[in-house]
Amino acid sequence: MEKQTRHTLSLLVENQPGVLSRVAGLFSGRGFNIESLCVAETIDPQISRITLVTIGDEQIIEQIKKQLNKLINVIKVVDLSEMDSVEREMALIKVKAEPQNRAEILRIVDIFRGKIVDVSPLYYTIEITGSADKLEAFIELLKHFQIKEIARTGTVALPRAKKDVKGKEE
Repeated sequence: MEKQTRHTLSLLVENQPGVLSRVAGLFSGRGFNIESLCVAETIDPQISRITLVTIGDEQIIEQIKKQLNKLINVIKVVDLSEMDSVEREMALIKVKAEPQNRAEILRIVDIFRGKIVDVSPLYYTIEITGSADKLEAFIELLKHFQIKEIARTGTVALPRAKKDVKGKEE
């Protein structure tokens, strides 16, 4: 059995209703899991970028890419795990901030280059961006202070190379 690895796929798709449903349906229909999913319009309003993370061996990932390329509304599929890329996630975390813990929470937020985006008498809401590992480490430290809620974006990514996802020179 081949080794299961994490893959970040970047899909350029037509910005039309139902496209995301077809992509998600492809995964669910074949029993593949989507670990995270982000979708937004690109600089061209006719095209959206779907960034999804999945786990599988090389054979499964190859099968996923081939199936995605067969979908009519999919323009391009790129496995960013095969090239230099920049990946980030964002999280909003609401944590209990009792007066005796506020200074320590602020130090942790400062170390991880996060921001306090909302303050109430009992809670801080913190915004943090970075790699999934950074967010996991940050969340682990905050668990000590009672996390009330977390909202995470999932991975967004772009290739580092001089070529964009369409293969054009920049």
